[in-house]
Amino acid sequence: MSKTVNVIDFIDAGIKAEGLRQKAIASNIANLRTPGYRRFDINFKELLTKAMDSSGAVDFDNLEAQFYNPKKTPVQLNGNDVNLEFEVGEMVKNTLRHKAFVMLLGKKYKQIEMAISVK
Repeated sequence: MSKTVNVIDFIDAGIKAEGLRQKAIASNIANLRTPGYRRFDINFKELLTKAMDSSGAVDFDNLEAQFYNPKKTPVQLNGNDVNLEFEVGEMVKNTLRHKAFVMLLGKKYKQIEMAISVK
């Protein structure tokens, strides 16, 4: 598999993961006042790091982000651990990562287009 395909696959996986994370953040905010609700996140970064550290090639078809409960934030009296300020901060970071992945993908396709058009 060529390096270009690996980079495009990596960017595509990142875009998908940030989309899932955005859904998790939206769900967390929607359940801000739900008693007993525990916030969700996705573990794509950890999965990708582990896959890239392995000796073989990364199989992006089998690399899927998964939802999990981090259980690292303080729990309120009603059993809910969603903090609006934290979720808004996560949304801003997620949006910036998503935009970066989209920009990288656009640049990669521009490079391919330039390589094809060279005569």
